[in-house]
Amino acid sequence: MDWNPAVIWLIVALLLGLAELTTGGLVLLALGIAAALTAALAGLGLSLPWQLLGMGLFSGVLVPLAVWVIRPRFSPRGVAYGTTGTGVEKGRTYMTLRRDFDGASGIKINGDFYRLRVAADAGERSGETDLPAGTRVVFQTFDGTTAIVHLAHPAPDPRASHHTE
Repeated sequence: MDWNPAVIWLIVALLLGLAELTTGGLVLLALGIAAALTAALAGLGLSLPWQLLGMGLFSGVLVPLAVWVIRPRFSPRGVAYGTTGTGVEKGRTYMTLRRDFDGASGIKINGDFYRLRVAADAGERSGETDLPAGTRVVFQTFDGTTAIVHLAHPAPDPRASHHTE
């Protein structure tokens, strides 16, 4: 068998495609496709510097395309991966819960449990880290991996009478 550059690029493409099966992020698949396109350049007889330049250009186009355009089409609706901690949760209301193995009080954001601490400006409960399960809190920010929250104002009882006579 002749080990020309095109065959080597195809082997690299195959290995990257197989490695993609373990990640699911589509980055390795995009790199595998870029390597396969580079194999076509090698098959046309271009020198190694042109092949590397082609690999760089193909990767520069295909990786962002895979991450920003194609991957979101395969993600479950309502899940924004990689957004926890960027501020998109600020102001959302969560219910506190207790973690099974240690009884820690916290909230779940995007499926991940975060211990909580009541914000310093929250009055008499400021700094508290142990709230009863089912307490409504409003997320403010993260301090490391601790969620800083405010106690939510209780919703008005719809059965209560609001008119005066």
